[in-house]
Amino acid sequence: MGFHTFDHERAASLDEAATRYRYLSLEELVWAVDPGSEETLADLGSGTGFYTTEIAARAGTVYGVDVQAEMHEFYREKGLPENVELVTAGVADLPFDDGELDGTFSTMTYHEFASEAAIDELARVVAADGRVAVADWTAEGEGAAGPPLAERYSLEEAVERFEAGGFEVEFRASRPETFLLVVRAP
Repeated sequence: MGFHTFDHERAASLDEAATRYRYLSLEELVWAVDPGSEETLADLGSGTGFYTTEIAARAGTVYGVDVQAEMHEFYREKGLPENVELVTAGVADLPFDDGELDGTFSTMTYHEFASEAAIDELARVVAADGRVAVADWTAEGEGAAGPPLAERYSLEEAVERFEAGGFEVEFRASRPETFLLVVRAP
C-alpha cells in the first residue's frame, strides 16, 4: 500500500484549479493549516506549489518539500514567492532541526510517505502542539481520480498511525474520494 509518486512529466495537470479545488478547497486548507504570519511551515509533497503559494501568502516561511527535483524545477519556472524555500527530501528524512517547524501540511501526498518513520520524523521536526494538516485520497473512494485504491489509506488508518506517533487528533472528516485530518504534535 502507498508510496505512489506522481509522474513529474504530468506536473502541469497539478495546476488545474477546477480539478484541485474539487477535492480540497483553498478555504478548507487554510482553515486546516491555520497559518500565522510569522510561522514556519512545510508543505510535504509540494509538487508544483499549487497550494504552497497560497499558504505562503499567509505565513512567515514555507518550505516546499518534495522528493522530485523536477517538481521544484516546474515550480521555479512558475515563480517562487520570496518566502518559499524548496527542499528535496523524503518526509522520513527531513533536514530540519528538532521542533523547527510550527506546522506542516500535505495535500494528496500522504499515501506517498505514510510510514512509521515519516510520522516519527514529523514528531521530531514539528514543535510541540504544532498543527499537521493532511488531505489525501481515501481507500474508501471509487478511484476515479488519484492513485490506485490499493495505494491509498483510509482515514482511520491515518488516524491510527498518527496517534501511534503521539499526535492528538483535532479534526477528521471523510469525503467521497478524500479525507481531511488535522493533528497536533506531541
